[in-house]
Order: sequence, then structure tokens, then C-alpha cells
Amino acid sequence: MSRSDFVNSKRIVIKIGSALLTDGGKGLNLNAVTEWVEQMATLKQQGIEVILVSSGAVAEGMVRLGLKERPKHLHELQAAASVGQMGLVQTFESRFQCHGLHTAQVLLTHDDLSDRQRYLNARSTLLALLEFNVIPVINENDAVATDEIRFGDNDTLGALVANLVEADLLIILTDQLGLFDADPSVHQNAKLITEISADDSRLEAMAGESRSGLGRGGMATKVAAAKLASRSGASTIIASGDEPSIIAKVIAGEALGTYLYSRLEPLAARKQWLLGGLQLRGYLQLQDSAIKDLKSSERSLLANDVLAVKGSFSRGELVACINAEGAEFARGLVNYKSAEADLIKGHTSEQFIDILGYCDDEELIHLDNLVLV
Repeated sequence: MSRSDFVNSKRIVIKIGSALLTDGGKGLNLNAVTEWVEQMATLKQQGIEVILVSSGAVAEGMVRLGLKERPKHLHELQAAASVGQMGLVQTFESRFQCHGLHTAQVLLTHDDLSDRQRYLNARSTLLALLEFNVIPVINENDAVATDEIRFGDNDTLGALVANLVEADLLIILTDQLGLFDADPSVHQNAKLITEISADDSRLEAMAGESRSGLGRGGMATKVAAAKLASRSGASTIIASGDEPSIIAKVIAGEALGTYLYSRLEPLAARKQWLLGGLQLRGYLQLQDSAIKDLKSSERSLLANDVLAVKGSFSRGELVACINAEGAEFARGLVNYKSAEADLIKGHTSEQFIDILGYCDDEELIHLDNLVLV
């Protein structure tokens, strides 16, 4: 994807940092939020789906509680985040409503995206919100997250969300113009990197830590986030949120900030992840007609394609699709645990409620999570 292709993006994740959102720690920057929301509403009018990853809960909580320095104790950070989250939710919802749009608060921890079942649940919820034309506003669940389950920064969270929903583009708005080849506060001749591969080995040497003291992320976390996002084929823009109409200008292809592109096509990246990154948990033996159909056309795997279920697996785990001789021809993330899959095999989704009492997904394995081998 080149900058000129951004206007054709179908789904974008936008991450806004703490220093920007809270005007350097003075409280929520309402004028800036209003402008960003207006630009995101315009993207929606253009048919682009938008997911917002918002930092600033702790920083806003500090303002509301009268704290001058970021708390060092976990319980104080969690308390500040709980208070600040109220301000973030109220601010975004009220401004998006001015454009006839609703928001939904989604709070995540690392456990939610490392556990396969919760990963799929989070994905299903976000995709459902997008179908309802709602703007998901995502933040780390600081009120309950411990050091062991923190993402560490919302740049990483933004990248993981981009992977989760298979976004085309991740936009990270920060208080810097982008990534420089040296620290511009120290080196007057430092040059802005306008375009570079997300997996370029030179990036780590260029990235520095946060100087604002408000958030946990610096340029190093943004570079790491771009590399992470590239695994699912998403490109990343790191740009200044202080630039007027920055989101609109980026989508229009203007050469602002640093463009970190992925060398992988989205499908190739996802195949690589499914085939190499997960442990096989079970097998689905399919009808010969279903195998032929799946090989000749792009479609999801349905329960009535299945003859037998082998192994013990949970929702969201990796299973192999095999023929009568046991030869594998596909792998995918299954939407039902093994006991449920065994009950609904050979049946249509219309029968799931009668058999299981519910129907979480119409497909046994969705097309997006199915890879031929």
C-alpha cells in the first residue's frame, strides 16, 4: 500500500496519545478532540470503518484528582484511570453524537487477546459494533490490569487491535512530527524519516523514550507497534496530532509524518500467523464434496460440511481439516468447542438453536480464519 492508496482503506485504527488528548496534562483538550472527531465522522461518511484507541485515562484522572505527578503505586494508577475514563467516555460520546454517531467503550487487557476464546469474542464484538455503524473507543482496562497483564502502552494495544480486526491502516497521533533519524531535541540536523519498512533493522536505533511523562509510550513503542501491525499486513503512520486536519490529510495521501509500510500482503501475513504461530488442537473430517468446494471457491467452513470431529479443543483454537484418509488440506480457528462441533456436525446453522440452545456463529470456521495448506 502506498500513501495514495490510503483513501481506499476499508478499516482504520486511530490511536491518540495522552499528551495530545490532555493538552500536556492540563485536562482534556476539548477543541482538539472536537476536530479529530469531525475528521473521523468524515471518514465514516466516505465508507471507511473507524476504530479509536484512546490513551489519556490516567492523565485525565490525575487532573480530576488534582495530582501533579503520575502515581507510582498500582492501586493509585488504577484509581486515577477509573476517574479519568469517565471523562474520556463522556467527551467522545457527546462529540460523535453531534455527527449522528454513537460510540462504544471497550476495555481490554493483554489476557483478553492472548486467550484464544476471548480473542475471538473481542473480535466478534468489535466487528458487530462496526456493522451497527458504531465507533468503538478502546482503552486498556487500567482499573483492573496488573503489571503482569498490561500491554505496557496503548501503541501496542493499537497494533494488536489492528491485527484483531484486520485493519488496512494504523494511524498513531503523537506530539511529535514523526520518527527522526536522531533525537531532534539534541541534534539540530536530525531528519524526519518520511517512509521506511516496518521491519527495517535501523528503526530501533532511531526510536527514543517518552519525554512527556504522561503516558507509558515513547517513539520506541510506536516503532514496535508498527512492526507488530505489519504482521497482519497493516501499514502505520506516525504523525503529529497538532497538525490541522491531520487525519484527513493522511487519508488524502499527503506526505506527513512517518509512513511505516508492511512488506506483506494481508492474506499472506495472516496465513503465516495461522500456519506457524499456533498449536494444532484437533481435526475435522470433511465430506469429499465440501473439500472440493472449499478448494475451488472462497467460503467459510460450515457444520454440515463435517463428517467427524476428532480431538478436544476450545472455541478459538486451531484445528486441521482432513479428508477420509487423514490428509490435511486446511487449517483454521474454530468457532465452537469440540463437544459442540460434534453435536452440530452435518447440520445447518438454522438448527443450532434447537441443538445447542444458541447460535454464536453461523460458520464453524469463518473464511477469514481458514487457510488452505
